[in-house]
Amino acid sequence: MPEPANRRTPLLEAAARHFARGGFEAASMRDIARDAGMLAGSIYYHFKSKDELIAAVYALGVEQIVSAVQQSLDPGGEPWVRLEAAAAAHLEALLAESPFAAVLTADLKRLSPSLRRRLVGLRDRYENLFDALLRDLPLPEKADRGLLRLHLLGALNWTPTWYRPGRLGAAEIARGYVRALRRD
Repeated sequence: MPEPANRRTPLLEAAARHFARGGFEAASMRDIARDAGMLAGSIYYHFKSKDELIAAVYALGVEQIVSAVQQSLDPGGEPWVRLEAAAAAHLEALLAESPFAAVLTADLKRLSPSLRRRLVGLRDRYENLFDALLRDLPLPEKADRGLLRLHLLGALNWTPTWYRPGRLGAAEIARGYVRALRRD
């Protein structure tokens, strides 16, 4: 039988699947443990609470998507092309059906205020990548770059709810979203 420390990865994967499928509230520790091949009480060897487990899964999702976006960026590239690449990487990560990435689009309103603040802090650090990309764009002086970030990320994050493989791929959709922001 594997050592308890080696059970952390299957536990995180099982939790991510449950959180992505039914939300944080609907996922029971018992179901997560069963899917991870352990007893419910064994989860507490790794995490003090469900909130700690949620935070760990969310952090891994942020890490995955940050890595994908950073790898897509050409440091010397043209600003609009860089933004398109980042948007495409973001959307490809979401559409890859990684339960960790899917958790990033979950509704956080029903979580405790302290956990919500913690997760929003993780998300904000990720969104700072897009803030930096938007700062580099040649936009009108009065353009609200924060609102543009929210607009773009909102469109990207909503895509998995309607997307069906076929006509357009993730990169084409992301390019379309970014081109809609351009005014030239």
